[in-house]
Amino acid sequence: MAKKPKKKTVPVYPFWHWRRWIGLAIKLGLVGVAFMVLFGIYLDSLIHSKFDSEQKWKLPAVVYSRPLELFPGQRLSLQQMLHELKLLNYRQSADPKGPGQYAVNGQRMIVIRRSFDFADGMEKSRPLLLTFNGQRLLNIKNADNQRELGYVRMDPVLLDRLSNEEIEDRILLRINQVPQSFANMLLLVEDRDFYTHGGVSVLSIGRAFLANLRAGHTVQGGSTLTQQLAKNYFLTRERSVWRKVQEAYMAVIIDYRYEKNQILETYMNEIYLGQNFAQGVYGFGLASYFYFGMPLNELEPDQMALLVTMVRGPSYYDPWRYPERAQQRRDMILRLMLENNQLTPEQFQTYAARPLGLIERGQMTYGRTPAFMNLLRRELRQRFGTGILDQSGLKIFTSLDPVAQQAAEESVSSQLDSIEKRLNRKALQGAMVVTNRHSGEVSALVGGRDTGYAGLNRALDARRPIGSQVKPAVYMTALDQGYQLATPLKDEPLQLRNQGGKTWAPQNYDKTYRGTVPLYAAMANSLNVPTVRLGMAVGVPAVAETLKRMGVTQDIPLFPSLFLGILELSPFEVNQAFLTLATEGLYQPLTAIRTIQDSSDKVIYQRAEKAERRLDSQSAYLTLFAMTKVASSGTARSLAARFPNAVLAGKTGTTDNLRDAWFTGLDNDEVITVWVGRDDNKPAGLTGSNGALPLFSDYMARRGVNSLKLPVPQGIAMVNFNLSGKPVASGCGGALMLPARSDKLPPAESCSSTPVDWIKNMFSGGE
Repeated sequence: MAKKPKKKTVPVYPFWHWRRWIGLAIKLGLVGVAFMVLFGIYLDSLIHSKFDSEQKWKLPAVVYSRPLELFPGQRLSLQQMLHELKLLNYRQSADPKGPGQYAVNGQRMIVIRRSFDFADGMEKSRPLLLTFNGQRLLNIKNADNQRELGYVRMDPVLLDRLSNEEIEDRILLRINQVPQSFANMLLLVEDRDFYTHGGVSVLSIGRAFLANLRAGHTVQGGSTLTQQLAKNYFLTRERSVWRKVQEAYMAVIIDYRYEKNQILETYMNEIYLGQNFAQGVYGFGLASYFYFGMPLNELEPDQMALLVTMVRGPSYYDPWRYPERAQQRRDMILRLMLENNQLTPEQFQTYAARPLGLIERGQMTYGRTPAFMNLLRRELRQRFGTGILDQSGLKIFTSLDPVAQQAAEESVSSQLDSIEKRLNRKALQGAMVVTNRHSGEVSALVGGRDTGYAGLNRALDARRPIGSQVKPAVYMTALDQGYQLATPLKDEPLQLRNQGGKTWAPQNYDKTYRGTVPLYAAMANSLNVPTVRLGMAVGVPAVAETLKRMGVTQDIPLFPSLFLGILELSPFEVNQAFLTLATEGLYQPLTAIRTIQDSSDKVIYQRAEKAERRLDSQSAYLTLFAMTKVASSGTARSLAARFPNAVLAGKTGTTDNLRDAWFTGLDNDEVITVWVGRDDNKPAGLTGSNGALPLFSDYMARRGVNSLKLPVPQGIAMVNFNLSGKPVASGCGGALMLPARSDKLPPAESCSSTPVDWIKNMFSGGE
């Protein structure tokens, strides 16, 4: 008989055993809850410290050009206006309707100026009708009502963004600056339940799962915008369960503590959207400029869709590298808008048919004027110390004039090429400094023929002997001491012996002598021998003192060779000295800065320097008059042929062995200094007339000339002079009429038998 199998017995644990495990579980649960509570408190404090900070981000200083001021009769051509609009990234349209658009019809232009918050107040968008005539703006009208306007200013050009350290680059957007259509598009694609969920959305996760399943690849994400913000703003890019837990927890805290619009604004400024070489592009404000060169509120729906595309992966959808991939995603977003009644079928067809319309990578308008930015950084350090750019969100309004800068860059580049070909020269370099004659503001600065190169800035750092550029200071000193423009100077061989016994025998450029020439003609023809004789008569220290009063700050060599330009200055320093003369003796330091505002738009610096009287106005006027003769009949007389109806003034300069060529000239509005030479200091084989003057002349042709008007100071009168430099009665044959100090003249003599050809051969052969 078989044995019955034994029944298996299940062990029965006593209650106290289960209680122990239950207790342990409760304790672990309480520890977990406590941990999560404490961790939540930590996360909350972390979020609070960053979110509630007055400055969530450290922003670079934004640098602007001068605003283009429009008024009837202004020196501005249609082509120059178009160049300005190009820098501003205005768009040509057959029918301009919105800000940043324009249309051209012959010499007339309709442009809808953007609004801009200037230091002295907001100016709203405005439709303008501009009419041009050659190189002049003829008139300005309101394009809507045809009312004539006397003055309008355009929005300034964004030149650059500066900081002392590598920081994330972004243009801060406030939620009220974001077009509602863009916000709707972003939320439709990335988080359509944004205004209803509590930071994490189960519906979004499910919807994304189904959409990706249907598409066969990832087309939609499940993370809310709040989760994305938590990840980008507080966490690393590590992929792990723990990071997802933190992300979700922080999203819930953020959603609880802050309003939805505040969260959305922070997200729009924080999101990473591309790479501009070594610099990241953060936020939709900067991304709009990075991809399209214009502000977000001027984008069309197809352009907005491309920006939203970048949220999914700016590297994967890089539109320059993978245009087909980016366009496919863009069109998918446009179709999503169609399906959700945010676009009509006709609009969808129009926008989907458009190309991407990108600007060239890295050409966000700014970073194109490295020489001027170099000057700006130096002035910022000099005025405010090295820490000025540590402040976040500064707005720096400068004096740079993009129209003048374009003309200067093109003149330096094209004319150096032309001179090398025409005269068979090699390795020439050049620099140009353009300043406003009335304010001392730097309008343009070119540091070399490669205008985009950020290396050696020859305008600021290339100190070279200035040659005959020093002569106006010699003649100014003489006029101060009682000489007149008609005073005769000896042009005969001269030898000077120094203390060491060495002999110096200066010669004129053409190695000829004229016997006697009037003072103004000696300067107009840049004659060396009469200049040295005059300098010795007035004294080396007196000339050095004049140079210091003109603005030269470095040590000046006290030798007779000073009279022929042994002094070494940079083009910038030469321009400073000539500016004092150009304003008839009023010194004001050259500057690149007009206004600086802090991050709250409070003005923290406004240029308000008063000009300082340093030179006698009568002597300065007489010197400037002699400089007009340089341009009309002296070493720069080619200007008179090219601009026959304009009065210009200037001075050529050439150094030993033809190493350096200089020219400084002025019209009524600007003072321009040009240097041409070689970096290795070998002879360039050029004079001021054939080396530097062509650059000035070309600049004036491109820029347009405003004829020089010199106000006559009190005490200056037109006087007839004879061969001896003495005043004679009016009507005397052979007399020369020149301005003079009437109170320092002897009584006029009667007419004499002075030959009428006393100025024969006076204007020839100088440099």
